[in-house]
Amino acid sequence: MNDSTMVRERLDALIRAGGGDYTSLSRLLGRNPAYIQQFIKRGVPRKLDEEDRRRLAAHFDVPEWQLGGPRSFAGRAVRAGEAHSADDYVLVPYFAAIGASAGAGALTEEEEAAESSLAFQDRWVRSISSSGPELLSVIKVQGDSMLPTLGDGDPILVDRGDGVDRLRDGIYVMRIEDTLIVKRVTRSPASRNIRITSDNNMYPDVGDCSPDSVDIIGRVIWVGRKLR
Repeated sequence: MNDSTMVRERLDALIRAGGGDYTSLSRLLGRNPAYIQQFIKRGVPRKLDEEDRRRLAAHFDVPEWQLGGPRSFAGRAVRAGEAHSADDYVLVPYFAAIGASAGAGALTEEEEAAESSLAFQDRWVRSISSSGPELLSVIKVQGDSMLPTLGDGDPILVDRGDGVDRLRDGIYVMRIEDTLIVKRVTRSPASRNIRITSDNNMYPDVGDCSPDSVDIIGRVIWVGRKLR
């Protein structure tokens, strides 16, 4: 995904989260009513005008770099490896009411609104995920079937861009019979099937199955462990 696409998707998500629409935002900028829709859907213009970007960032209360502006610190450009400012963080939606293995649920803003967001340093997120921030979500683990790796109430960062197309050994959130669960997945090179298991040997494994029979939501790439 290139930077232009990420900016358009980010702006679209901000508009939807704020309950706005393309036409009213275009008028806010003093543009023709179709301006924002053309930018988001068709990529025309290729990038936002500097003044438009500034006004949109102020309207949504986000740093300009999220809408294609330069990253800066103390008034100068930031080079890789240098200290980052507070603006160099990405907000990831936190679905606190949704728990893997807790019943039917969703992981997208279209299906259920996030209760809040968690801030992660942009550089760190990029070091563990090649997906854009819009494909990341935080939910809670419910139950102890994945102890000692994951415990009840642990928040987990789920990469929805790292799903069935890149399936490999690891821990995944998946939907089976309309229920979200978090389990360990092991691939079998011989049969191309997967084995779904619990880390807690007190719980039965799901067993062997075809990847096509499971709705893989995304890979767990981080856990925020509660002190117990």
